[in-house]
Amino acid sequence: MIVPPRPGHRYLAGAPLLFAHRGGAKLAPENTLEAFRAAVERWQADVLELDVRRTRDGELVVLHDPTVDRTTDGTGAVVDLDWREVRELDAAHRFVDLAGEPSFRGTGVRIPRFLDLLQDLPHARLNVDAKDPAAQVELVELLHGLGQAHRVLLASENEEGRADRLGYRGATSATRGQLRLFASLHRLPGGGPYTPRTDALQIPYRWKERQIVTPRLVREAHRRNLPVHVWLVDEPEVMRLLLSWGADGIQTDRPDILARVLHEETGRPLPPGFESEMGGGVGQGEGDGDGNE
Repeated sequence: MIVPPRPGHRYLAGAPLLFAHRGGAKLAPENTLEAFRAAVERWQADVLELDVRRTRDGELVVLHDPTVDRTTDGTGAVVDLDWREVRELDAAHRFVDLAGEPSFRGTGVRIPRFLDLLQDLPHARLNVDAKDPAAQVELVELLHGLGQAHRVLLASENEEGRADRLGYRGATSATRGQLRLFASLHRLPGGGPYTPRTDALQIPYRWKERQIVTPRLVREAHRRNLPVHVWLVDEPEVMRLLLSWGADGIQTDRPDILARVLHEETGRPLPPGFESEMGGGVGQGEGDGDGNE
């Protein structure tokens, strides 16, 4: 027997949603205020997707990797560094733009604290992936204390970090285990018996060369009133396909491309970022996406 559909969460309104993955990681240094501001102001992203880790002295910082090596001019694990050390790093040191230039290097781009982002963009919806259970606990306490849970979805890859089990009052997304079960069982006759206890399915279009998202998966999720947010998609042809299947949101490193596709497919107005384009630059083409995580 299928569990009755869940009520919708107001955070999820307005589909199809444009999610700027790490702020739009191919247009500006990922997980930085510069990227997040551009995603909102230039490309009118509906949701900013980001990652949070905890420093040695307990600051919640916006960073994907366990170390600072890949994106900055520093080295070392985040959990072994204090905030005073992290805030001095050049978060744009290794970023290369679409023209192949290190255009943000040495311009003062820093790793932000999560609190900085909350305050800098007070009306933006945030999709936050806490990279360890301790960070999730602190996120829940912080968002409840500030009264900000209504605009933040908390994601967790593993069951031990599920925000709903910590009493979180905002939206949450499915864990890896929940996604695996639903992806397998929805193909059974009648759509299968399993409905994840969550607010959204955030699921990869492909995983290890296998296509995960299909029209049937979207239909079965919608029967349960579960929106489907698909990651990570930079190719316009895949974006169009997903929209035709009824996907409720797409996570992309190229919010410029998705903004144009949404304009053409749904009539959504073009964002301000296109007004300043003078040919072949960011936002003009529909290439450069590789679909990698």
